[in-house]
Amino acid sequence: MSRGNVRPTAGPSLFAAKVPEPLAARLRPRTLDEYIGQRHLLGPGMPLREALARGIVDSMVLWGPPGVGKTTLARLFAQLADAAFVSFSAVSDGVARVREVVAEAENRRNGGRGTILFVDEIHRFNRAQQDAFLPHVEAGTVTLVGATTENPSFALTGALLSRMRVIVLHAIAVEDLEALIERALTDVDRGLGSRTLSIDHDARTLLAEQADGDARRTLGILDAAASLLDDNATITRANIEAAVQHRVPHYDRSGEAHYNVISALHKSLRGSDPQGALYWLARMIEGGEDARYIARRMIRMASEDIGLADPHALTIALAAADTFERLGSPEGELAIAEAVVYLATAPKSARVYEAWKAALEAARATPAAPVPMHLRNAPTGLMKELGYGDGYQYAHAVPAAYLPQTYLPPALEGQTFYEPGPFGFERDIAKRLAWWAQLRERTTDLSDAAASSSFTDTSEGAPT
Repeated sequence: MSRGNVRPTAGPSLFAAKVPEPLAARLRPRTLDEYIGQRHLLGPGMPLREALARGIVDSMVLWGPPGVGKTTLARLFAQLADAAFVSFSAVSDGVARVREVVAEAENRRNGGRGTILFVDEIHRFNRAQQDAFLPHVEAGTVTLVGATTENPSFALTGALLSRMRVIVLHAIAVEDLEALIERALTDVDRGLGSRTLSIDHDARTLLAEQADGDARRTLGILDAAASLLDDNATITRANIEAAVQHRVPHYDRSGEAHYNVISALHKSLRGSDPQGALYWLARMIEGGEDARYIARRMIRMASEDIGLADPHALTIALAAADTFERLGSPEGELAIAEAVVYLATAPKSARVYEAWKAALEAARATPAAPVPMHLRNAPTGLMKELGYGDGYQYAHAVPAAYLPQTYLPPALEGQTFYEPGPFGFERDIAKRLAWWAQLRERTTDLSDAAASSSFTDTSEGAPT
């Protein structure tokens, strides 16, 4: 027994209607005049625009965030150069396909027509593919145009990169996205113009901002919002919010964004800005970064940028890492946020970091410098007879627990690696070093230092 509201089994004829293309595909620019954004490349008088006007297209990499028109631009290149447009998949196509593409390109070249070989996500090119294309790019058999969201200097070999221009595309500005929204709503042939929809000012601004410079995302959200309304309706802020759902963070744990954002976090901490530090921390966490990686980097930051200006900073960073290991996410993230604020607001000093680099450099420059005899250990009678340990003075033999003597090899005597900074705990360290320097000046005969009453009396008022 069938229910009245259940449709009968459908035959193939019910699926004959063609599914419409997405709005972004329908509105893909057909000319440079329709292209939105990238004025630094395609504005009047710009070198790339002038070259395209003359039909000149060189091998290049189009590098930019998603949805800024990389593929569209490559298609326009082929159109303006009157060249064949051939797509190559860096994921599924292999070297055998390279041979086919090159053979076809040579035939076209013999007939007077060029070939633009387009590789989307060119950063996925393996070395074998790059090497296979290299001679044909150099010979001009194909004009290679790649598109990538990743820094090409990380992914392409130097040989291939040297034969290609790197063209940087930027996220599309909000005002340009607003113009794109209006075009989509008014274009009758390819857009939503036949539905006579409108959009209020708040909704248009929200959509342009929420799209994060991505034209494809802009049109996708607009299409989704329009699908919820009848013809002649007005798209409101609430409609856009319903269509947006969730903004995908621009972050890649293994790509350039990873290094850029952790750099921003590190520099915010070094610059004593807890607001910026918290923001970049949140961006990394929201982007799916492993909090353990962030915790490890903070331990490094505590040593490099704070050092002994606040010795507690390293303890706080270690405690945050340990707390996250115990609690996990999301509870443990609060401990990391606490450490970020502490490190950002702590006094800063790179003196230990610089001292360590200087000491390493000195050690590499004097790898065979002998240990002074008075600093050597003498566990055997022979060593004592040879003078090992002679002249060493035991610091605890005097109340001040300090006896001036040299601790560097002769080649480095007088060298200073560490000088305390003027902030935080290092001010106390500076006082101690100054006091010890005074003791050295008062004690001219090291052999008599241990017995010198004038020396031992200076322990009064010593820095603590």
